[in-house]
Amino acid sequence: MVQKILNKFVGAKYVSILRTWLPTMVTWGTVGGVALIHFTDWRLILDYVPYVNGKFKKDE
Repeated sequence: MVQKILNKFVGAKYVSILRTWLPTMVTWGTVGGVALIHFTDWRLILDYVPYVNGKFKKDE
């Protein structure tokens, strides 16, 4: 179903190219997300993750 819609708008050639590049794009997206968390204030981002949020409570 989705493939027919993509073929109609984009074309079969570009759908096959997308299938080839999809694992690479997912890998680089994951690396970019980890790098973003690493190089920024990681607590600002990871405070929204429920498991991590409970481990680092501030002593106030």
